[in-house]
Amino acid sequence: MTTPDLSRNGDNFCYRHPDRQSFVLCQRCLRTICPECQTQAAVGVICPECLADQRRAQTPAQRTAQRRWSRPRAVTATDARPVVTYAIIAVTAVAWLIGLIPGVGDMVQNALLFWAPSLYPDLTGTFEPWRLFTAALVHSGFWHIGLNMLALWMIGRSLEPLLGRGRFLTLYLLSALGGSVAVALLSFTTPVVGASGAIFGLFGALIVIGRHIGANIAGIAIILAVNLAIGFIPGFNVSWQAHVGGLVVGALVGLIYARTRSVRRRALQVWLLVALTVVLFALLLIPPAFYF
Repeated sequence: MTTPDLSRNGDNFCYRHPDRQSFVLCQRCLRTICPECQTQAAVGVICPECLADQRRAQTPAQRTAQRRWSRPRAVTATDARPVVTYAIIAVTAVAWLIGLIPGVGDMVQNALLFWAPSLYPDLTGTFEPWRLFTAALVHSGFWHIGLNMLALWMIGRSLEPLLGRGRFLTLYLLSALGGSVAVALLSFTTPVVGASGAIFGLFGALIVIGRHIGANIAGIAIILAVNLAIGFIPGFNVSWQAHVGGLVVGALVGLIYARTRSVRRRALQVWLLVALTVVLFALLLIPPAFYF
């Protein structure tokens, strides 16, 4: 119940609806506004008149940025925790710890690393397609896994909540697959370990998606360029083929996500991802023409 003093005080009523009592002030003009007249802004709630003034004062660049950020997103994550990121880190760490067990580690690593000839029974008598993905679980040492998982943790905290868990996992797996396919095409007989291809795929997707939503990607692009260049420096035992393959596929997946953000394009997004996967497997038909 309101007291007579409160009822007689006009400042306790909405200036646009004098019959509605309220104690919320517009943060720009400091007039009382009811819930119907309140619009959430960066500084708090503002009234319709101040909102109109703010829009009239916007520059063309500000209006463009507002349109970009107001477009429908591919996903609205209800839980911002990067669960998939943490799960990948945990599984990779367990695989690395198992690899440290004497008498077991070498056997596990040899069973999981990527070696392209193992995909072709006519060449080696074996068919081990899991290696296309499991190579991302094994690493050559502490610094190798440490740097890869640190990069995954840093990127995943931002990218996974933006995409959603399913899309983030799809991006990671397709990037790992892209790295393995590139190794099969460009360095057929080289055994490869590590999640670098998948990590570079996350970098590629982050740059493409960031560019489409108007984010500043200059810093990420510089870090990516430096890490990519390291793979071409003689003396570094780094598979640049996996880096390039993962980067290209990750960028393509990011482009698919960016261009099919709306709900009405959800089916198109799925079909484009399926088509990309089919193309990657189809590229594995090329090496037999040169090595058999």
